Order: sequence, then C-alpha cells, then structure tokens
Amino acid sequence: MEQATTILVAESDPANLEMIARPLEEANYEVVRAASGAQALGELKHTPSRFGAAILQCQLPDMNCMALLKQIKAHPLLKVIPLIVQGERNNEQAMVEALRTGAHSYLDKPVESTLLLAVIQTAVKDYLYHRRLQEEIELRQSRLNTMQAGHFRISTLDEATDLGSLIASAYPESGMIVVGLTELLINAIEHGTLEIGYQGKSELLATGQWLEEIQRRQASTQYADRYVDVVFQRLPGEIRLNIKDQGKGFDWRPYMDIRPERIFDTHGRGIAIARQISFDELEYRGCGNEVEVANF
Repeated sequence: MEQATTILVAESDPANLEMIARPLEEANYEVVRAASGAQALGELKHTPSRFGAAILQCQLPDMNCMALLKQIKAHPLLKVIPLIVQGERNNEQAMVEALRTGAHSYLDKPVESTLLLAVIQTAVKDYLYHRRLQEEIELRQSRLNTMQAGHFRISTLDEATDLGSLIASAYPESGMIVVGLTELLINAIEHGTLEIGYQGKSELLATGQWLEEIQRRQASTQYADRYVDVVFQRLPGEIRLNIKDQGKGFDWRPYMDIRPERIFDTHGRGIAIARQISFDELEYRGCGNEVEVANF
C-alpha cells in the first residue's frame, strides 16, 4: 500500500504557509502548496490517493474553507482524506462549524509545530488504516451484491474487522461503507461487550496497554461469552443494518459529531466518521447498545 505521506497545505499568506510547511518537511512529509481553494481542490482531484491529510486556511481568497470542505466531502474519492482547518484563535463558532462540516481537527493560528505534527500524525494514521480497509475490499475475489439478508454474530476485534469487509462487499459503494461499518463493529466489541469506556481507552492507549486489556477481558469469565449480533437486510430501495451488543449502553449523543473538547484525542471519531462518509442514516436506540444504519 502506498504510504500517503504527502500533505496539502492551502494557505494564501506565503509567510504563514512556510510556517506550516517547514516543520512538516523537516518531519519527512512531502508538502504540496496551494494558494486558493480552487488550486487545492484541483491538486486533490488530480491524485487523490497521494494525500494523507490536508490543512486548509479558514478564509481563502476565492472561497470560504467551509465551502471547500463541503466540496471535498461530497467527492467520492476525496471524502476519506482527513481535513484540518486552521483559523483565528478563540473562534469557537468557526471551530464548531468546521467540525460539523467534516473536519478532522481545527488548529488556532499560529500553530505550535509540536501540536501540528501530533495532529498530522494522528490524521495520517487514521487515513492509512481506512485506506487499508478499502484496498482489502478491492482485492476480494467475490462480492455479496446478491445477498438479501444475513444474521451474523461476532465477539472479537478480528471478527469485527473481517465481518466489516464481508458485509461491505454487499454494498455498491463498498469502499466507503467498510470504513464506517468497521468503526461501528469495533465500537460494539470494545465499548459494548467489553465495557471499556472512553476515558479508560484514552488511558490504555497512553500507556500502551490497550491490546493487552482487550485480550484480558476477552479471556475473563465476565466477558468471554458476550457477543454482538449483526442483521443485514436488503429491502426495496434501501439496505439496512442493525448492530446490537450485550453491553450496558452509553450516551451516544456527544459522539455523533467531533466535539471541540475531544479535538486532539487520538480516538473517538468512529461514529462521526460513519455518519459523515458511510451511511445515509444512523440511529442509536434504547440505552445505546443498539444502532441501525441505512443507505438509500
């Protein structure tokens, strides 16, 4: 798989552009510079798979970056690229609007280089993971586009990833479906059946103990027999998928969008990503241990 270490930087001010580009190049990223929204969009469309992330100035000469965000997110080959908006300090309204429009992160001007590199590293890591899922779908020898219904049961992260690829192959837009679907299935295992909370995962990731804790819980008598049920239905004009775990549920509402207070966290974007790029409809039910998605 091509290592997408090229970063697009759309910035109209030459001095600000170099303040962003220089630390990226010193960290061995290739930087493509764009002075306008039209130029940025043209570069991205020319070679979509080249870019691991894009940094967009909030106000470009020819368009507001929110308009550029919407155009990128509407493009079938570009919408998976993490977009990082850079705007004026303490402009919470712009930050919230950018995140709701689909930005991966929002950075205040001027940005400190250590923070910039940390955000880019997380964004590129997310992108490469999603690219890998998409490429696995493309390499499948057979597709399930004739499947009308199916009931599946999973209990491990590996099974979640495998089932995500399998079911996604039943959709016309399998490459985008697999990204959000895998996120939802992993959430159901990780936060549902194994009951690892958001803060708990943050601490486990910070100490490098996340995978060890997953394995420990799956082997314990408390969680070993738990599973996630997945029901697929192809109906006239739509495909529906229901995912239900055996956990206690959670308050899903803060995770339907990327929130400012979690903007620099290394996880917690899965549900928002599923809403933004994979499914036309996403609804959690009851206590939060069941989610239904639909594509029309």
